[in-house]
Amino acid sequence: MAFYKRLIAWKECHQLVLDVYKATEKWPKHELYGLTSQTRRAAFSGAANIVEGASRKGSKEFKRFLSISLASLSEVEYALDVAAALGYLEQQVCEVLTVQQRRARSITWKLLQSLR
Repeated sequence: MAFYKRLIAWKECHQLVLDVYKATEKWPKHELYGLTSQTRRAAFSGAANIVEGASRKGSKEFKRFLSISLASLSEVEYALDVAAALGYLEQQVCEVLTVQQRRARSITWKLLQSLR
């Protein structure tokens, strides 16, 4: 099993990616290359940067990738806010995804702190 698959931070981010993809399936087609794509890419980046950082040599590089992951996770929160404001996302779904995003970000932050 790959090292990153044992990380709780990656597991949380991975689940967020899956749930964001499901939630964005119903967004308007005219947003496919706009908000839909950006939200999905930000969520994917949160998880993918943990994967990439975990495969690098040394904690300095891993910390850099975790920092990028945190920024991407913050971007997801804003994208969800915009989607909710535009009526693309039901308030309850937005709240669930936001809680999930914050949990993923918090655990990723704790992982970063543990490396310092």
